Amino acid sequence: MNANHSDRYVVGVDFGTLSGRAVVVRVSDGAELGSAVHEYAHGVIDTELPSGVRLGPDWALQAPADWIDVLRVAVPKALAVAGVSPSDVIGIGTDFTACTVLPATADGTPLCEQYPDRPHAWPKLWKHHAAQSHADRINALAARRGESWLPRYGGKISSEWEFAKGLQVLEEDPEIYHLAERWIEAADWIVWQLTGVETRNICTAGYKGIYQDGRYPDPGFLAELHPDFAGFTAKLGQELSPLGGLAGRLTAKAAEWTRLPEGIAVAVGNVDAHVTAAAADAVRPGQMVAIMGTSTCHIMPSDRLAEVPGMCGVVRDGIVPGLWGYEAGQSGVGDIFAWFVETSVPAAYAERAAELGVSVHDYLTSLAERQRVGAHGLVALDWHNGNRSILVDHDLSGVIVGQTLATRPEDVYRALIEATAFGARVIVETFEEAGVPVEEFIVAGGLLKNRFLMQVYADVLRRPLSVIGSAQGPALGSAIHAAVAAGAYPDITAAAAAMGKRTAGAYQPDPARADAYDRLYAEYRRLHDHFADGAMLHRLRAIRNEAVA
Repeated sequence: MNANHSDRYVVGVDFGTLSGRAVVVRVSDGAELGSAVHEYAHGVIDTELPSGVRLGPDWALQAPADWIDVLRVAVPKALAVAGVSPSDVIGIGTDFTACTVLPATADGTPLCEQYPDRPHAWPKLWKHHAAQSHADRINALAARRGESWLPRYGGKISSEWEFAKGLQVLEEDPEIYHLAERWIEAADWIVWQLTGVETRNICTAGYKGIYQDGRYPDPGFLAELHPDFAGFTAKLGQELSPLGGLAGRLTAKAAEWTRLPEGIAVAVGNVDAHVTAAAADAVRPGQMVAIMGTSTCHIMPSDRLAEVPGMCGVVRDGIVPGLWGYEAGQSGVGDIFAWFVETSVPAAYAERAAELGVSVHDYLTSLAERQRVGAHGLVALDWHNGNRSILVDHDLSGVIVGQTLATRPEDVYRALIEATAFGARVIVETFEEAGVPVEEFIVAGGLLKNRFLMQVYADVLRRPLSVIGSAQGPALGSAIHAAVAAGAYPDITAAAAAMGKRTAGAYQPDPARADAYDRLYAEYRRLHDHFADGAMLHRLRAIRNEAVA
């Protein structure tokens, strides 16, 4: 598409779990003119390092070089597709998975470049769950001491976050811990590479770094965990930048990578889920956005502060300045469906899907949607990658109840879809029971493409689903933030109104199916509560870990 060169443009870059995406967006109306995707060469490093060093259970790492390649490849390609002259681009914004965090030197050099054979020198991806025992200790000590910040995280911090991962590094590789002059979110590190200036954003600091009421946890608390952990916060940076703010200007080196003009505005870093709220124009109190992909993150602005059990966090200014931003989530959604297709579907199904010219996912969906609610006789727990909300326990695992010799793959596939919808309902009900109303449920992310899944969610939640008007919400959201950083709009709310897009009430619940799902949901809650203490599931995990050690 040829662009009108009298217009101004911004670039949004979304760094995901397996790839990075760049999109070129018109500032005046949010039109997406061109995009490009670059797959990470290393993908998720979860079994061994590139050098061959083996990793333990529940590890997940990434390679910083892959992120730079996104800037080198995807940004110039998106510009070419859009037909936009780089001289008409006024800003660039980025977002990242979180908590994806890395140890670095004081000048931002990742330690994995200097110590490639040391697992703890590499960035830990958001779904690195090997620090669960460290998170358990942090939570137990915080509860015992009555730390004021603990209720802001639903009573538990996650093994995915900065402090648990940092404590793991200290205790398992103290040399790397002490060499790490910076412990920095990838969201901030990539902005550092673009600007040459180290900044820390309020979003990741608040949700992943336990930053509340102007401070991190005190050194006395950290010293009780480990004497050398007392100075951990010195690695985190003390000055925090607001979302939509100007982090700096594009350096000559980064301009060479991206083929963008040196000196354009670079927005403060952000998280993929939180930045999507702007893309959906969902930045007002009570608008919950569920970003559904490999996992699901639920984020919602609110004008009230409450303690919501099992939430991932509530942070002042964490989504848009001036409001409280809530976060909850499900650690596995699309990943669960992918696991089932990759491991549990007979060859005959794949052959039939190929004959029909569709994916195995689409074929299973077509079979599953023919069933009446409850006809498979199953109920499942969506804990295959642990539980983020409301139990905050990544050592939990999946459960499927009701299988017989008559159970078919499409039965299990449908039960897994329903399990993720039930998990979302638990989250919504928990918010509302805590006095934080969910006025609108908005869906974004790759799973929007599955219309059957969307209808299941509407029926299970017993409420309309609105949908984002973009297939690349995080990248669009980052572009909107870039427009604010460049001064094209006074704030995120104004920019979202002009550039964001969503369709309200795109899916409506069917009353009869909703009634039927109420019965299944009651069984899900019984199963959920029965296994919530994790006793059996933890024992099974321990047996597995001992066997593969």
